[in-house]
Amino acid sequence: MKHITIDPITRLEGHGKINIFLNDEGNVENCYFQIPELRGFEKFCVGRPVEEVPRITIRLCGVCPAAHHMAATKAVDKVYHIDPPSAAKKLRELFYSIYYVYDHTLHFYYLGAPDFVVGPDADPSKRNILGVIEKVGLEIGSKVIEHRKYAQDMQILMTGGRSTHPVWGLPGGVSKGLTEEDRKEIREKGEKCLEFAKFSLKLFEDVVLGNKSYVDLIMGDTYRLEVGDMGLVDENNKVNFYEGKVRVTDVEGKEICKYSPEEYTEYVAEHVLPYSYLKYPFLKKLGWQGFKEGPGTSLYRAIPLSRLNAADGMATPLAQEQYEKFYDTVGGKPCHATLAIHWARLIEMLYAAERWMEIVEDDEITSPEYRKIPDKTPTEGVGIVEAPRGTLTHHYKTDSDGIVTEANLIVGTTNNNAPISMSLKKAAQSLIKDIKGDVDQALLNMVEMAFRAYDPCFSCATHSLPGKMPMEVNVFDSSGGMVKQVRRV
Repeated sequence: MKHITIDPITRLEGHGKINIFLNDEGNVENCYFQIPELRGFEKFCVGRPVEEVPRITIRLCGVCPAAHHMAATKAVDKVYHIDPPSAAKKLRELFYSIYYVYDHTLHFYYLGAPDFVVGPDADPSKRNILGVIEKVGLEIGSKVIEHRKYAQDMQILMTGGRSTHPVWGLPGGVSKGLTEEDRKEIREKGEKCLEFAKFSLKLFEDVVLGNKSYVDLIMGDTYRLEVGDMGLVDENNKVNFYEGKVRVTDVEGKEICKYSPEEYTEYVAEHVLPYSYLKYPFLKKLGWQGFKEGPGTSLYRAIPLSRLNAADGMATPLAQEQYEKFYDTVGGKPCHATLAIHWARLIEMLYAAERWMEIVEDDEITSPEYRKIPDKTPTEGVGIVEAPRGTLTHHYKTDSDGIVTEANLIVGTTNNNAPISMSLKKAAQSLIKDIKGDVDQALLNMVEMAFRAYDPCFSCATHSLPGKMPMEVNVFDSSGGMVKQVRRV
């Protein structure tokens, strides 16, 4: 049986590889998505004061730190049984909306767009942000870099320190408020980022939706996966990134459950397989059924497309218009087209920019009442936000002194682990057929596109520890011949 390995897979956060096995006819017999790295942050948190955890978990990743900071801070609020002031909640959501614009810009232009703007079969040296700039022009490339900087600068302004690893959230609020001068600058940059979000959707419409071959690729069976959808919604079942309940819908779009953060263990469980450090979450009441799609599956996705599928709409007007246009174009709800995640991500970027502008007009964000000091004995708490790449849950238990005794994280990419594996296998079986020699590199990139749409972050997501870290050391001589191989399994 022929074995094809894509290692490392590209344009993602973290490290992973894809193992594809061909039968004697040259068709895909099986495909395994393997994550060979381990982070172990849940163990790092044990024994630490719980108020330090929002400053520890941000180190999981340089791309997702704001999401971990918000989820951790909300969990610590619950540990101390404290409800932050209204101004603090609005400041946090403003910060998080700004972060969303920054992060979705990163994925679409730097990681996702090369497959569409440059082309899935383009030379690998061109499938990157430089190739995108070469294709769309230096002016647009400068616009991308400029607006990412605006969003990053505003995160720094709000936290008074760093955007990449913020140390702003505290139990009961935040460490720094905003002045009127700050608000003026945030408003000015927000207006520009709102226009940039509109521009990005227009670019997608022109370059991707305007190309029939791309539309056929998006809507075809190669990248279609029918599992449930998960997303945070407000009291009106509209998309919300910072606050609300988690709603899960089935493959037909019907609500399965809707739960508060502290109820998550009643609804979600995690399965472990021996070849990966990523766990496989599933709906607890339906039980682990393996990699099954279709009606009755216990698997779900938690991605931008899922958030749109699980919600009844967007909470801002321009994003709602795009939401309606999206479903009119793809043929109604729910949409199961994996590559349509890229379009959903841009609709979310527009929503985040609109929400940014709504909150910045609220006078309460300059209130000096941005923190309450905890006065209750710490116990246990759960915080949930929508990370750009999926529903993010932080759960901490402490002793009476506030020292962490247990920590559990279900990360966005962990939620998506089984669907990513299934998407890769379906794409590989559809694209790689009757192979007698080497597999065309363009086909392998198109297999990678099946996971890249999820914007996975494997640095954040690796938490399962099956025993001890496997290791392989290969010793080579000066001519490249392997002298010795030492393995620990």
